[in-house]
Amino acid sequence: MASLWKPPIAFFSPIRPTFNPSKMASNPTHTLLRANDPDIGGGRKVFSSSLSVATGRSSDSGSKSTGKLPVLLFDIMGTVVRDPFYDDVPAFFRMSMEELLELKHPTIWLEFEKGMIDEAELEKRFFKDGRPVDFEGLKNCMKSGYSYLEGIEELLNALKERNYEMHAFTNYPIWFVRKEIACHFLQLNVSSIFVISFCRYEMIEEKLKISRYLSWTFCSCKNGKRKPDPEFYLEAVRHLEVEPASCIFIDDRKKNVEAAKEVGIVGLHFRSADLLLQDLCLLGLDISADNIA
Repeated sequence: MASLWKPPIAFFSPIRPTFNPSKMASNPTHTLLRANDPDIGGGRKVFSSSLSVATGRSSDSGSKSTGKLPVLLFDIMGTVVRDPFYDDVPAFFRMSMEELLELKHPTIWLEFEKGMIDEAELEKRFFKDGRPVDFEGLKNCMKSGYSYLEGIEELLNALKERNYEMHAFTNYPIWFVRKEIACHFLQLNVSSIFVISFCRYEMIEEKLKISRYLSWTFCSCKNGKRKPDPEFYLEAVRHLEVEPASCIFIDDRKKNVEAAKEVGIVGLHFRSADLLLQDLCLLGLDISADNIA
């Protein structure tokens, strides 16, 4: 088991508070960051065998974390990437968000995120009344709405250059975005297993190439668990072979951050890239505004 993260003394300025992970883990409600800000607390949270070059490891190198502590776990939608669901998707269906929430199946998306159903089943049951859905059009609508949130790509790049290990930790489904390619390979009698793995591209990854910075390691569709299930967080630290307090989890949803704190992971509530940079500096990470291009 890797030792707890202890930020090197050389990286601290005299005015920067030191960070004691063991204290944070034992007191999840302890407030360290911006004491007057009620949204930031000091103890605050995909499985894929494919690890990106951002970690410097291949999928065959094992699950143990070999990077620089702390390990950073990033939520994706609303934290790294703009979420098109709230604006673009209702417009696609030509209805308000209220109408969409009323008409769609209440649990179908959760089942899809957990990998319990495939895209064909989602398409059939998306609306409670069984009305047809143009799913290719919906996917194109969502993909066109994906973009990095302001300042976040620069921050990810700075963290990567400082050799911090970063992983996605997200509730996210697998989309089959290359159906025509699958059909082509099937006609050539290529094994269906190869076709399925070849087709399982994340739409976000396809557009934004997030794996340049972090690995798509912890996705709900891969292991059947979703945030804020405590077991999802614990599986992550077991996979990385680090102590919970050696991980920092960043999410725009407070309930997910609180769930991380409950298992001893350091949690940060995301509101902007600038504020996240401040929080990471206060925790003693070797990064500053001067590192951001």
